[in-house]
Amino acid sequence: MKVYQSNEIKNISIVGSSRSGKTTLAEAMLYEGGLIKRRGTVEAQNTVCDYFPVEHEYGYSVFPTVFHVEWNGKKLNFIDCPGSDDFVGGAVTALNVTDTALLLINGQYGVEVGTQNSFRNAEKYNKPVIFVVNQLDHEKADYDQVLEQLRESYGSNVVPVQYPITCGPNYNAVIDVLLMKRYTWKLESSIPEIDDIPAEEKAKAEAWHQTLVEAAAENDESLMEKFFDQGTLTEDDVRSGIRLGLIARGMFPVFCVCANRDMGVRRLLEFLGNVVPYVTDMPKIPNIKGEEIFPNSSGPTSLYFFKTSVEPHIGEVSYFKVMSGKVREGDDLLNTNRGSKERVAQLFCVAGSNRIPVEELNAGDIGATVKLKDVKTGNTLNGKGIDNSFDFIHYPEPKYRRAIKPINEADVEKMMSILNRMREEDPTWVVEQSKELKQTIVHGQGEFHLRTLKWRMENNEKMPIQFLEPRIPYRETITKIARADYRHRKQSGGAGQFGEVHLIVEPYTEGMVIPEIYKFNGQEFKISARDTQEIKLEWGGKLIFVNSIVGGAIDTRFLPAIQKGIMARMEQGPLTGSYARDVRVIVYDGKMHPVDSNEISFMLAGRNAFSEAFKQAGPKILEPIYDVTVFVPGDRMGDVMGDLQGRRALIMGMSSEKGYEKLSAKVPLKEMSSYSTSLSSLTGGRASFSMKFANYELVPADIQDKLLKEYEAQQQEKE
Repeated sequence: MKVYQSNEIKNISIVGSSRSGKTTLAEAMLYEGGLIKRRGTVEAQNTVCDYFPVEHEYGYSVFPTVFHVEWNGKKLNFIDCPGSDDFVGGAVTALNVTDTALLLINGQYGVEVGTQNSFRNAEKYNKPVIFVVNQLDHEKADYDQVLEQLRESYGSNVVPVQYPITCGPNYNAVIDVLLMKRYTWKLESSIPEIDDIPAEEKAKAEAWHQTLVEAAAENDESLMEKFFDQGTLTEDDVRSGIRLGLIARGMFPVFCVCANRDMGVRRLLEFLGNVVPYVTDMPKIPNIKGEEIFPNSSGPTSLYFFKTSVEPHIGEVSYFKVMSGKVREGDDLLNTNRGSKERVAQLFCVAGSNRIPVEELNAGDIGATVKLKDVKTGNTLNGKGIDNSFDFIHYPEPKYRRAIKPINEADVEKMMSILNRMREEDPTWVVEQSKELKQTIVHGQGEFHLRTLKWRMENNEKMPIQFLEPRIPYRETITKIARADYRHRKQSGGAGQFGEVHLIVEPYTEGMVIPEIYKFNGQEFKISARDTQEIKLEWGGKLIFVNSIVGGAIDTRFLPAIQKGIMARMEQGPLTGSYARDVRVIVYDGKMHPVDSNEISFMLAGRNAFSEAFKQAGPKILEPIYDVTVFVPGDRMGDVMGDLQGRRALIMGMSSEKGYEKLSAKVPLKEMSSYSTSLSSLTGGRASFSMKFANYELVPADIQDKLLKEYEAQQQEKE
């Protein structure tokens, strides 16, 4: 296979809603590029890009799949991305390592929530977008309506390069307003007949041609001047203007294809080869030091590994982008992240499940290798004299969580090993062994996302597991001031134990001062703070520990033991056993014995005094609150809002964003357990949401009573 130079390489993501035909388009591209002799179908489970058993099981793309096409002396690297929002990690990965997004639109549905999500992600990463309207042969396809939706959502920068003469079962021709030609396909032929535009389409074609030329001219001053002077531009000028418009995201061309019948795919590949930006045209990616790395084949070698896959009959396959320099078979490189040396024994260009050996890859190219010793997703391998490291892919917060356990309790360690390995393949799976909840929690992007994990573990790994409702990480705090003292005394022959601690507890807020006097039942307690320690708690919030001992009532050497006893109780709050937070403790008095006092005595005295005072200080349970953003079609807004309010949500705001309604709310985590499933059911899968931890807030009184009763019942069961 030819070795391509950096100025001959283009990297492109294929994104869009589920069922928009991305994998089918990829299959047609591979066929047109000569990498396969026969096109497979998703239904027949024989496509090059969907080749994992779980993808055959569900009929969906689950993993982003790398493939390439050689076209007119250019190498076009593609990544076919899953359409479901549950597998958004694949699209995030792809958009970060490619330079342009092909955004597929289902011709019968138009702009869907998946379209919005894909465009929003491309916008976030500042990537050019080309819209490709697919499935125009469907009886419900309506190109004009789709175009209207696109221009309504994304503005007048959406400009057709092609439009169909007719849609539906009779679809077989488009007008190309860049070339000003008609393309017509005969049954079962991917090679079109190209001829002049018929008279009845001439006026419409010329109008759209003028729009395209004007849009291209707007992206370059010299082109604009030429346009004003001559009233038009050459084809090459228009291509140049479109390329500049793509780079600046000032232009979004629209193409027509029918991927399942391979109509328009050759013309699309031609456009991608001629017009889409090269890797050298795009903004440079910075390393973690902030230094921009130019894709220069003559520079030092740096490879960034963006995907790991465990593939049938091969094992671990590592996918990388050449960030700088070039890599050859047999190169010895250093893993900057792990400090280990690696030899790249084999290099491949990838075409889905097919791997084509290659001797060398240059800067900007995408390739794969196998049998590396110690390379993980996100690692960087460097040549001599360079210490580049990259960290530019950041995944969205999880939206769905379940506790996981093996059916056979003895398989816990094996299960964790499998989970950690699978997370290498999909970093949006987050595995948490929660000491607090005493559960292993798996976080993902949705119910289907975790259902896929379960299927793979049980079918591929032969590891039966079960999902359980995860416990909620509640917190405990206090709402008023209280005082308590406790004497620990134990005599059992020989040296005894003695420690007495008097303390005050109060709710803590940032910046609050310590009063000089506290009053309890008419009695005043004068405070003289000798030392204050601010302890940031691992689980959030703070413990403020104040030493106000005077006259040597307790020796300072016992204060760390008292603090340790208090911390032990904060790790298991007296209400529900949850972590306690945001408490100030003032130790102001106590007693000790010259012989029997020791650290254990004061630890127990401090712990019990704190527990008693905590119970008297208006203890309350706090629950985690999440910021939730929902993108929903306008006709479902009322249903979605009603459902959220039934989940104790506080609606924070509503706005319109590019054709969809955006709803912002604060919702307790407890109420979000099955939200992804409910939202999909309410909206027919047309809505999406994101969630991020916001803060802890007091639970309502009725819910606190319920939680206290549940905890009490659990404790009785243990006894």
